[in-house]
Amino acid sequence: MSADKQKILIVEDEPSLVFTLQDTLDNEGYNTFIAKEGNKAIEIVKEEDPDLLILDLMLPKMSGFDVCKKIRSLNYTFPIIILTARDQEIDKVTGLNIGADDYMTKPFGVKELLARIKARLRRSETYARNKPLDELELEPIHLDLKNATAEHPDKGLLDLTTREVELIRYLYAQANSPVSRADLLENVWRYEHSTNTRTVDVHVSKLRSKIEINADNPNHLVTLHGVGYMLKVS
Repeated sequence: MSADKQKILIVEDEPSLVFTLQDTLDNEGYNTFIAKEGNKAIEIVKEEDPDLLILDLMLPKMSGFDVCKKIRSLNYTFPIIILTARDQEIDKVTGLNIGADDYMTKPFGVKELLARIKARLRRSETYARNKPLDELELEPIHLDLKNATAEHPDKGLLDLTTREVELIRYLYAQANSPVSRADLLENVWRYEHSTNTRTVDVHVSKLRSKIEINADNPNHLVTLHGVGYMLKVS
């Protein structure tokens, strides 16, 4: 197989669906890998570092939610598309909040899936070309985004969540410019249509406690009332 082929890992235990997905993706020119349970999926991720993951939620031994959380905890940032027969909104929200990028409910159209795969890969390639930020100084706090930590002079070394790292990187890419809550929901949380801006506010509040000396009077991650937020850097 060509080394230039993009790699897609399919994590699914339904044989007929695995066959359909693998056949379709192979015909589209992708290099596909198959895992039928979570531990094998994580093993393949470590060995192959795929470009995209297609993940079922209902898996033996380890749920798709747990697979997603484990992969994000290992700081892999490739897109994850969840496929599942579960269509409750809470499942979708949970999946997106723990690091998935997209969500499709079975049964689904193969053409739509291919379109979503291509869209996610394009975004991922653009992100990679922009060289994601690994370290940032927000005086007097040092952020190590590669290892997801913040060195706070009063609180010591604090862990940052995957979502907090993504939020910082996105705001930094537009530093000293206003960013709306809707923009953050679409590009950090991947909600294409949502009015649940409280999600953003809650995460920003938690993040401020880690990257500001005084979270109630922030110097760096500031609120622009009626607009959204801005990351101020020198």
